[in-house]
Amino acid sequence: MIALNRWKTTLVTHFQEHQSTYLFTSILLLMGVIFGAVIVNSLHVSHRNDLYVYLNQFFSYMTEDEWASSSAMFSQSFTHYVKTFGLMWLLGLTVIGIPVILILLFLKGVVVGFTVGFLVKQMGIDGFIFALTSVFPQNVILIPTYLVVTSVALAFSLKLWRQLVFRGRESMPQAFISYSSFFIIIIALVATVAAYEGYVSPFFMRWVVSVM
Repeated sequence: MIALNRWKTTLVTHFQEHQSTYLFTSILLLMGVIFGAVIVNSLHVSHRNDLYVYLNQFFSYMTEDEWASSSAMFSQSFTHYVKTFGLMWLLGLTVIGIPVILILLFLKGVVVGFTVGFLVKQMGIDGFIFALTSVFPQNVILIPTYLVVTSVALAFSLKLWRQLVFRGRESMPQAFISYSSFFIIIIALVATVAAYEGYVSPFFMRWVVSVM
């Protein structure tokens, strides 16, 4: 109980100290989502049709069970997330990595906005239902995770910068241990997301495709 209360206090303090960072990253992510949706409307009709052909091929593979196994999908998703968040962890150790961290967050928003926008644009209500079952559930966890990871990486990078420039008295070894421990927790969290994408999401996608 004492450890739990300590964690709660630490989290509350963290969010209070970095409110402006979380506001900035949230706005940046939202801009990415909007930009992704705008790209869909900016695509030439022929390009949208080409993408739709690929999407229909994907649907046919689903109905014929000709796609990767659940374990392979889990492994692919988990590896992707580990590489992404591992890169953000590494960039957080360098001051010059800040712009790249922000770009990765923005691109995440672009991908979500483009995916949902394209499905709805091309398939209407069916596309919305498909997005609701295949895109929305895991992003309920992933989007907040991206926001927190980005903010934590930025906070550590700025702390490192202050330490180098102003010769602060903060204990950087201790801060590094806390920073790295946080990312270990994140890896455990994204394993859950990857498990959903590999073992649960395909079931719902097959169901949606079968009733479309």
